[in-house]
Amino acid sequence: MAKEHNYIKKGDQVVVISGKEKGKAGRVLRVFPQKHRVIVERVNFFKKHTKPSQKNQKGGIIEREAPLHVSNLLLYCMRCEKGARIGFKMLENKTKVRYCKRCNELMDKS
Repeated sequence: MAKEHNYIKKGDQVVVISGKEKGKAGRVLRVFPQKHRVIVERVNFFKKHTKPSQKNQKGGIIEREAPLHVSNLLLYCMRCEKGARIGFKMLENKTKVRYCKRCNELMDKS
C-alpha cells in the first residue's frame, strides 16, 4: 500500500466529497491510521443484526456508523464555510500546523 499522509485527526470537522454520503458533514469520532479510514458522526450508517445476549437482552437491529476512506473526505474550514484542501507549515516556535490552502486560515489552534 502506498504511503498516504493521514491529515485527519479525532475531533476534526469533515465533509464527505464522494460516494453515497456525498455532501454530508460531521465530526470525526475515531481514526484508523493503518487502514486510512475514519468513522464520522451521523454519516455512513449500516444495520447490524444482533442475537440476544447477556449484554443486550433483546437483540434486534442496531444502526452504527461504518468507516470511510480518508480520500473521500475534506477538512471543513470555518472561515471558508466549506471543505478545503489543507497544507502543512512550520511556525516560528517549531510547531507543525495544518492550514487551509484557500484562505490560509490555521486549522490547528495552538
